[in-house]
Amino acid sequence: MRVSVFCSSAPDIPKSALELAFEVGQAIGAQGWDLVWGGGAASMMGEVAKGARSKGAATIGVIPEQLKSVEFEDSEASTMHVVTSMRTRKAKIEDLSDAFIILPGGIGTLEEFFEIWVGRYLKFHTKPIAVCDPTGVYSPLREAINHLASQNFMKSGQAELVTWCTDIPSTVEAIKLK
Repeated sequence: MRVSVFCSSAPDIPKSALELAFEVGQAIGAQGWDLVWGGGAASMMGEVAKGARSKGAATIGVIPEQLKSVEFEDSEASTMHVVTSMRTRKAKIEDLSDAFIILPGGIGTLEEFFEIWVGRYLKFHTKPIAVCDPTGVYSPLREAINHLASQNFMKSGQAELVTWCTDIPSTVEAIKLK
């Protein structure tokens, strides 16, 4: 199984976020799964790959040519796909992955999360999606999503397509293919 992780590449984030990414990578590797990710060595992106490799997982990166020096292309990746754009990157990651984990991140992570969620709702894929948020970074987002649902801006069945988790074991369980 190949698991995609969407997460931050930002500098100066809390150490706890870096540790979370490393531990999620370790959990992926411990399951005998491989990691698909954005191919960067910076920040959480780099830590999730290091964690996965520490447990013997293959790491399959997908990075746009333009971001190779910005996100610092991970030279230790098992495989690196260099693509032309962010849209191509997201499509390639979706194609390569069997499940998705979302960790704390900014607008890029949120874009990836929402795109993969909408794709599942529209039945472009049936792959599991889990948000791993042990520190509550996404609590305001979840509250906003619940508010949208309460105002009938979300369609029936949309909210149930994402599993919100507060720890790594429940995240791993949520994405296991049944």
